[in-house]
Amino acid sequence: MLPAATYLCDISGGRSDTLATSGAMGRTSDPSRPSASKPDGAGRTAAQAQSHVVPTPPDPSVLYPEAAACGSLAAALRAEARGCLDAVPVTSPDSAPLLHVTVASTLPHREPLQISARSHERRWSIRGAEPFQGMPLVDGTTDDLAEVARAARAWHDGAALEDIRRAAPFVHLTGRFEVPDHDPARLTESEWQGKRQQAAELEHDWQEPYQALIEAAYAEPALRALYPFTSHWALRFSTTTRPHLTVVGPCLTAGSDSTYGLGNGFITPDLGLFPTAHEAVAQAVRRLPSDVGPVTLEGHDDRLSRSTAFAVPCPPSPGPRTPVPDPMGRADAPPGT
Repeated sequence: MLPAATYLCDISGGRSDTLATSGAMGRTSDPSRPSASKPDGAGRTAAQAQSHVVPTPPDPSVLYPEAAACGSLAAALRAEARGCLDAVPVTSPDSAPLLHVTVASTLPHREPLQISARSHERRWSIRGAEPFQGMPLVDGTTDDLAEVARAARAWHDGAALEDIRRAAPFVHLTGRFEVPDHDPARLTESEWQGKRQQAAELEHDWQEPYQALIEAAYAEPALRALYPFTSHWALRFSTTTRPHLTVVGPCLTAGSDSTYGLGNGFITPDLGLFPTAHEAVAQAVRRLPSDVGPVTLEGHDDRLSRSTAFAVPCPPSPGPRTPVPDPMGRADAPPGT
């Protein structure tokens, strides 16, 4: 048996990170965090470090004087666009008009583009999603409001995703593609492409084993035909698309020591540890039900018990609980997704 490994986890594709051991239900200790009694490098104990008060963000009018002068981020965005957004629905909420704005699209299969201003530094982030599942197609962060305006106009006009990035280079494509007719096979492939791109873009020392796991699963036809999703960075599968997933088969995890786990859940690999991703994937395929068929739309597969269906939200940006930062390195990291 391979030694116990530490498994990296995310909630729904990357919004929140935790660490769990492969051999027990308890959490591993984090060596980068100060102990309760021993001081850290700054001479603080854990209790003192935890008592440190998070800095109060400056008043939004200080970071965003143009929005304050115009009365809202929506008005400031229109002014920056120099007439290009005059006929476009651009709206800021009454509750935080200097920090948020939405820009409608002419395409019914696009949600309004969400634009948010950061509270601790002068930067704007965007998130453009499709409405059926609420999954992001584009995101990105910039300190140039003119770029935001160009992205907003392209999103509104229904420009192709690649053309939105050409208009505003800060725009990041998530790998998912638009499926206006909600074809479940295309939605499944879109989600696989999003998972593959996310794995390729990770910037952590566990990126290679995680990407190897995603690619090995995608290369297996039986798993590629299922809808993929992640929970605590563990790869899972569904016979229905979001928003209501119907879980099927075991859970696959990539270890920080390049071992791979298979389990009934993501806490422990109770079904085995394997030295390669391909071996773990092969075992996962053997444990699939024999009657698993094509993916159907959100919760309409009556062959499996309704008790196995559950909703997985498409969260906002990640707020890491461990030293592992947002895997995508972006502020909008709405949890993974």
